[in-house]
Amino acid sequence: MEANEVLVIGMFLSFIALLFTGIPVAYVLGGIGVIFAGIGFLSDIYFDTWTGLDFTTLGLVVNRIYKIMDNWILVALPMFIFMGNMLDKSGIAEKLMKSMQELFGKVHGGLAITVTAIGIILAASTGIIGASVVLLAVMSLPSMLRQGYNTPFALGTIASAGTLGILLPPSIMLVIMADQLGLSVGDLFMGAVIPGLMLGSMYLIYLLAVGFIKPDYAPVPKQSQKPDFKAIARVFQAILPTFALIIVVLGSIFAGIATPTEASGIGALGATLLAAFNKKLTWQVVKDVTMQTYNTTAYIFMIFLGATCFALVLRELGGDELIETFLTGLPFGPYGIVAFILLVIFFLGFFLDWIEITLIVLPLLAPVVSSLGIEINGYGVVDNPSLVWFVMLVAMALQTSFLTPPVGFALFYLKGVCPPEVKLQQIYRGVVPFIFIQLLALMVLIIWPQTVLWLPSVAYG
Repeated sequence: MEANEVLVIGMFLSFIALLFTGIPVAYVLGGIGVIFAGIGFLSDIYFDTWTGLDFTTLGLVVNRIYKIMDNWILVALPMFIFMGNMLDKSGIAEKLMKSMQELFGKVHGGLAITVTAIGIILAASTGIIGASVVLLAVMSLPSMLRQGYNTPFALGTIASAGTLGILLPPSIMLVIMADQLGLSVGDLFMGAVIPGLMLGSMYLIYLLAVGFIKPDYAPVPKQSQKPDFKAIARVFQAILPTFALIIVVLGSIFAGIATPTEASGIGALGATLLAAFNKKLTWQVVKDVTMQTYNTTAYIFMIFLGATCFALVLRELGGDELIETFLTGLPFGPYGIVAFILLVIFFLGFFLDWIEITLIVLPLLAPVVSSLGIEINGYGVVDNPSLVWFVMLVAMALQTSFLTPPVGFALFYLKGVCPPEVKLQQIYRGVVPFIFIQLLALMVLIIWPQTVLWLPSVAYG
């Protein structure tokens, strides 16, 4: 085994080992990159190896960091984060919860259906997982427990509904993926619409089935009334402002009127106006939303910087060629290799956040998929359709990372706002069916790639 291969394996093993020390991931990534650049440099001097690493490697990191900070696509990140946080403070979700509970009051599992439907709407307007999970839990969990819902069933519903924002546009994860792989943000946004709505619909079907098969899991409230036209009108009145904002933001991107960066600014302004319209816009709200946006953006960009250093040293050592040689040498065929990659990403989601996987693993694996020669029909409209399809597969696989222990962030967001008597084991039990639903949705995307590519081809063709 050559020195470069030993260093590449050492980098991965060191990263895995340091994850369990509690050191922030950004520092782990950047520190490993610097340390192994130094090891490679000293190895070349004292052991007469040829790793290709020296002080100019770390100098290249500075140039990469400058390019990150000079990237106009990434300006959309803080704007979309601000938009999501402001919508959470605008009072729209509370109106939706109250009006939709009236609409589904006579249905077994009606409150669970309401939570998921609101989760879909929040996903298409915020994309902030932590805020969505906490908001849904605070609004719905006390009512679900008072109504006699099975505790794991209620917890799983809230956690899964809150994570839809990572897949449905305007997802900040898709913005980062597009930037890392040089893909169109519009293609990824439009390609994610049908998979995201499909996954939300599969959740709703499961909830209806549970309400029908096990009505004691999701009982009807004792004082429920049949919905009337006034209840339906209140639902539409509550949905309309958010739906209009979604149409303006995503519609301007899909129609080519605005770039994703420009549309993110429109979304941030629109969310602020909605908060003002609902009389929720105060200086304290503006301060809180701004600080939350700063914190989230700083967290993401710190990982950007650390991952840039780690990935650059890894590439200088030939890590991407080593991974490509290993994967293409597997005796599985092109689709078998894709399935193996998705399985690896699924298990990585047990221990890593989606940001690390997107910034480190995805750029290493995407060239392998491009070299497999998988022919996906892009109708002559979608650039690099096989890569767009693969990115959607990864996005759906990463959807599960929020629900899989031990590092499922949605689980910890939920536990943080639950009553003390709710145990983490109950949350784990509750999310298991939804993880299987996510994997089923992933299988659908693998078997029918046009689930991803049909909408972009129709819109742009």
